[in-house]
Amino acid sequence: MIRALALVAVLAGALPAAASDRIVSVGGAVTEIVHALGEGHRLVGRDTTSTYPQAVRDLPDVGYARRLSPEGLLSVNPDLILAEEGAGPPETVDLLRTAAIPFVEIPDGHDRAAVLAKIEAVADALGVPDKGAALAAEVGAALDAAAAEAAGGPGPKVMFVMSVQGGRVLAAGRNTAADGIIRLAGGENAIRDFEGYKPLTDEAVTLAAPDVILMMAREGAADGADQVLDHPAIRTTPAGRARALVRMDGLFLLGFGPRTGDAVRELSAALAKAGS
Repeated sequence: MIRALALVAVLAGALPAAASDRIVSVGGAVTEIVHALGEGHRLVGRDTTSTYPQAVRDLPDVGYARRLSPEGLLSVNPDLILAEEGAGPPETVDLLRTAAIPFVEIPDGHDRAAVLAKIEAVADALGVPDKGAALAAEVGAALDAAAAEAAGGPGPKVMFVMSVQGGRVLAAGRNTAADGIIRLAGGENAIRDFEGYKPLTDEAVTLAAPDVILMMAREGAADGADQVLDHPAIRTTPAGRARALVRMDGLFLLGFGPRTGDAVRELSAALAKAGS
């Protein structure tokens, strides 16, 4: 059912996948999958979040996944747009519908099944289902191996901090990519009272009592570790007292694409080291 829904082209007049040789990929994981399938030569554009592999950075950037403009997309004359679930805004998708450009939405999700569903959906949209099956089997085996390594008793409590703005800690709750990767790596999300990303009060940070703080490493940005670890509320936690902070590349950590098995293995090792 998930796979079937994932392959619905939301625009009328979709071209056959085999005829699509000018593809725009929207979403870092979607773009990674296109390349992992050996179909990167068909890409003529990508969104801002698509930064891996290095070769895609030479492609025209059509904008941020959730703030796409028709002008940016149409400027590269695509015959197929592959977009992660939630890409938009809706008015841009509606305009593309009028232009009869096929737009295939790829399902999102933050577990093993979701990664494999993404791979199969992209492969089917590109007309290479056999390649998709092979890649899904390879990635599934890597995820299973990484999960087996991460198993072995309760892991550390981890708080994923998106940012600290105005003195408030913006943290990840349930049903987020951060929550998913923490659990796959054998950790426990310290924030369980809400879904999504929300700012926390100082009291909530203290009560969460994380053993490790997890953050994205932002390219070209200051490290920011001291700002986070010196936050008054975080200083009251085990993570703050031990100065236990792990930073990883955002797309690698949260993309839930072909490299997720590697990300799980790397995060699991980093959490074990930081929490020891």
